[in-house]
Amino acid sequence: MLLTFPMMAAIQEISARIGRTTGKGISGNLARYYPASLLYFIVVLLFAANVINIGADLSAMADALKLLVGGPRSLYVVVFALICVAAIVFIHYSRYVTILKWTTLSLFAYVAAMFAARVPWADGIKGLLIPHVEWSGAFFTTLLAIFGTTISPYLFFWQASQEVEEEKLDRSAKPLKWAPWQASRAFQRIRADTLVGMALSNLIAVAIIFTTAATLHKAGVTDISSSTDAAKALEPVAGKFAFVVFSAGIGTGLLAVPVLAGSAAFAVGEAMHWPVGLEREPKEVVAFYATLVAAAALGTGIMFTPIDPIKALYWSAVINGICAVPVMVVMMLMAGRKDIMGKFPVQGWLRLLGWISTAAMALAALGLGVQWFV
Repeated sequence: MLLTFPMMAAIQEISARIGRTTGKGISGNLARYYPASLLYFIVVLLFAANVINIGADLSAMADALKLLVGGPRSLYVVVFALICVAAIVFIHYSRYVTILKWTTLSLFAYVAAMFAARVPWADGIKGLLIPHVEWSGAFFTTLLAIFGTTISPYLFFWQASQEVEEEKLDRSAKPLKWAPWQASRAFQRIRADTLVGMALSNLIAVAIIFTTAATLHKAGVTDISSSTDAAKALEPVAGKFAFVVFSAGIGTGLLAVPVLAGSAAFAVGEAMHWPVGLEREPKEVVAFYATLVAAAALGTGIMFTPIDPIKALYWSAVINGICAVPVMVVMMLMAGRKDIMGKFPVQGWLRLLGWISTAAMALAALGLGVQWFV
């Protein structure tokens, strides 16, 4: 996780710079400067990965609620999907962003669980500082899943599109290509926002890893097929507190599903040259919101198939890792072009770190491919 932090921060900052500099999201720039075949390939990959992710998240949320209050899991999947879609469609963007930011506080439940789990800290710190590498399919699959859930394609598209959204809300802000005097302040804000956000993200990830290692793995529980299974396995090992905290992860899904559906809608909308924007009324951008609803509906439908929700989350992360490779390559090429970025192509250490991140993701995917086919 210490190695992923600089890579996460670099890629997210580059995504934000593309949006803030050009006034368009990643898909919008692809549509303008790259062949249509590449655009559609990237957008289809993103949309498919996001739909799978949405379905897995909704299912995990439904399992958690069923654990707390009982009742029908399938009904909860539909209710959560409706809540997420209604919020993003009908709540004004500026207010909705505030809701999302407060929802992130639910993630700190994992930190509380870590301190309740009696972690052997010496072993934990050693594992954090000294990477363990082995040549096996299980290792490369999990490595790619970790990369895919921390350096995810939907986050690139969301980050760039949100910079465009924020720019539209601020009447004095213009794309940096046309307002270079705003660049210094904008880049400082983007870097601070990215570093803090990715640091908190990694803190939560480390807390999850430590908690599961000190409870489930220590107890020999290695095959989890549902959130209920995980919570029941946690209870005798870590006590009632960890059982309840695990169930509070519903807030995580409420945060993730709108972002997944929204990034899919931005990607498709810009690719099709539709008007897009969460700050606009639904009647102004009908196709954009219809795509958002379709992504959520398809994700909901997946969960009525006999798929284990925890395994779906795991494999959706692997799929994200595979999809991220071509997206990152195109994004890095885009960020270095002066005809796209004007006076502000990504250069220096940030560009180097971006390419290192892309290479690391590609090598993880290649290692998995070799293990699968050799």
